Amino acid sequence: MHFPRLSQLSRLPLLPRLLPLLPLLLLAGCGPRPPFDVQTLTDAGLKPLPAAKLAACAAALRLPPELARPADATNFGVRQERDSFGRAVPNRPQLIVLHETVLSAADTLRLFATPHRRDDDQASYHLLVDRAGMRLRVVPDGGRAYGAGMAAFGDFTVRIRPTSVGSLNNVALHLSLETPADGRGDGDGHSGYSAAQYRVAAGQVLLWQAAFGIPISRVTTHQAVDRSHSRRDPRSFRWQEFDAAWREAAGRCGLEGYDRGRATI
Repeated sequence: MHFPRLSQLSRLPLLPRLLPLLPLLLLAGCGPRPPFDVQTLTDAGLKPLPAAKLAACAAALRLPPELARPADATNFGVRQERDSFGRAVPNRPQLIVLHETVLSAADTLRLFATPHRRDDDQASYHLLVDRAGMRLRVVPDGGRAYGAGMAAFGDFTVRIRPTSVGSLNNVALHLSLETPADGRGDGDGHSGYSAAQYRVAAGQVLLWQAAFGIPISRVTTHQAVDRSHSRRDPRSFRWQEFDAAWREAAGRCGLEGYDRGRATI
């Protein structure tokens, strides 16, 4: 690249004099500096399962077929590859977040299918498991469901814009359980989830783990990752019941290794 001599620049007005030096100023780090660093999770050391083995596992689990119940296009997006400064950010699924609907499954799906223009009204999950254990597909795994807006896993979060407080939607898979009728309000708890819901949720979580190389230590709840201090779901969730169903599913598929027995941040 050719740069003019300083003696030549001195005879030009100020702005034309600075333009030829702009590449040097940027190289010298004089441009705007991002106000935050890009955060990443450590490599969990688990490789995604080949498609044939994943299909064999799905067959062994005998889960109900997925029923398409797509969200309106305003209620989900794409996993962002770069932040507003052009830096690469994590955008493949690395976490699984468990929720509950609070509403009935039918009302929840109606809400997701309704267009919402305001950001604050937009919401969705990737998959909903109803009381009977049916799998209702809302957003494709490759899409960015709007399940946990202001959220962090430990100290890890993904920020796209300078004004962002951080979210996990860019790297999360969101699974929700339909709330029983006695929990459709703001109470502290309810009668709990059905055995079918625990079995199907555990099988679905295992399939996601195998598809993306996610350890069980990165399966969490909306309450655990929420930073607005307003989310408590899934209320009345019993980890011992989920864990028992997960171990049974992992045994069917020979995937016990997806439980590393330790925390992985």
